[in-house]
Amino acid sequence: MATLLGLQSHLALPKTTVKPFAVLNKADKMRIPFQLKQGQNRRYHQLPSGLNMEVIEQTRESNDKVNPPLVFVHGSYHAAWCWAEHWLPFFSASGFDCYAVSLLGQGESDAPPGTVAGSLQTHADDVADFIKKNLSLPPILLGHSFGGLIIQNYIARLKNEQTIELKTPYPELGGAVLVCSVPPSGNSGLVWRYLFTKPIAAIKVTRSLAAKAFQTDLSLCKETFFSSTMEDHLVLRYQELMKESSRMPLFDLRKLNASLPVPSVPKSSIEILVLGAKDDFIVDVEGLSETGKFYGVSPVCVEGIAHDMMLDCSWERGAAVILSWLDGLSR
Repeated sequence: MATLLGLQSHLALPKTTVKPFAVLNKADKMRIPFQLKQGQNRRYHQLPSGLNMEVIEQTRESNDKVNPPLVFVHGSYHAAWCWAEHWLPFFSASGFDCYAVSLLGQGESDAPPGTVAGSLQTHADDVADFIKKNLSLPPILLGHSFGGLIIQNYIARLKNEQTIELKTPYPELGGAVLVCSVPPSGNSGLVWRYLFTKPIAAIKVTRSLAAKAFQTDLSLCKETFFSSTMEDHLVLRYQELMKESSRMPLFDLRKLNASLPVPSVPKSSIEILVLGAKDDFIVDVEGLSETGKFYGVSPVCVEGIAHDMMLDCSWERGAAVILSWLDGLSR
């Protein structure tokens, strides 16, 4: 049960200001590759380790206004494709350059040596390296589920860099959006609440995520990630992509829990939107409230949508809330 949650000229700036990605073409690592949509490109960013991180990018359709770029970070069992399905087209059409990364060992990214893909720190370091070498404006980071926890670690390290030893300073951010995010304390509180208040749900979610039963049980996959009205053929498609996305665990969960809670940051030090889903089967209302309280903001809970907010059948509801928040930042 400890693995409850997992257990991401149309350029914003002139092309001369954006450094090239390391590799333009690589063989697919996923046996069922995600087919890019019109206007999207798949590139590979070389990290200091020499490993390559997949990036799906879609630049804005209008040059009328320079908005901050958006960088998307996925959670467990997902990769950059989960943002490319709906939200990259939506936000690029709304005037934002969009970059979705696949963390190491996930999607089409290289796998590091060892048995796990990394830690909160190493994943945050990789995101920081991508931003530092490719973007000239402070971006908005958007993270889903455990990707949200990675972003929380990024913010903590950025705002506490005087007391935390960093190999290189983290680039500044224009803001952050935590989408159905694991709270700052991790998933332990969620685990105990489910055990005592929703024992049947606890069994289901443990079977789904810890035992990876969502990969073979279509109805369980739907219940875990999507709304009940989601069409089965779409759930099946995403189920196959999720199955292929994670070649190794995103974290060593024991080490992860030992590194939590996320260090606190000065209030109002960065603009943050905490966004949840009313029908989330994984992150409950108490978890959402914990995250909002931690950052001193009122969380927004979207009705009629489930954990995979960016893929669900009403994906545009969450996207509209984020767009409204983004518009408010520029006023």
